[in-house]
Amino acid sequence: QVQLVESGGGQVQPGGSLRLSCAASGFTFSTSALSWYRQAPGKERELVATITPTGGPINYADAVKGRFSISRDNAKNTVYLQMNSLKPEDTAVYYCKARVLFNNYWGQGTQVTVSS
Repeated sequence: QVQLVESGGGQVQPGGSLRLSCAASGFTFSTSALSWYRQAPGKERELVATITPTGGPINYADAVKGRFSISRDNAKNTVYLQMNSLKPEDTAVYYCKARVLFNNYWGQGTQVTVSS
């Protein structure tokens, strides 16, 4: 079955960086679009970034443009989210999503907390 496992979250000071990873299995990774979403307390889940099966074009939310970068390694079945210049408002649970045969599959999420 489809499995998505996020890792790399944690607590970081404002201005710091984190790299999230999402390891996938159970489907043909190289032909699937992958996305990162986030959900802050009391807010709806929002799209952060999407990457196509071949690595581009890439869409980013306006709030993270220029600071976050999504990438994928099809040989490792892994998608990444490099987050730089983190702000307190980036605090959220970050989720990986795979689009597989018109269905969406989600990971369990990883917590990112930006605080001094």
